[in-house]
Amino acid sequence: MSSNKNWVLQIDPAVYKFLSRISRKESARLLAVIQKLPEDPFAGDIQKMKGEDSVWRRRIGSFRIRYDLI
Repeated sequence: MSSNKNWVLQIDPAVYKFLSRISRKESARLLAVIQKLPEDPFAGDIQKMKGEDSVWRRRIGSFRIRYDLI
């Protein structure tokens, strides 16, 4: 599934706080994926969250990124 629409990325400040608590290698990996989300939010290992209209999650190793498509 792909989209031609360019999405706007808004990152919660808690994300930066979390990234500062994990290793630099892992935080760089997660941040790279987060920054690519506006280009194609349907790329990678994603699943629609059950019971939610526009909420998705993307798995990166043992981490999960939860995001809303509005």
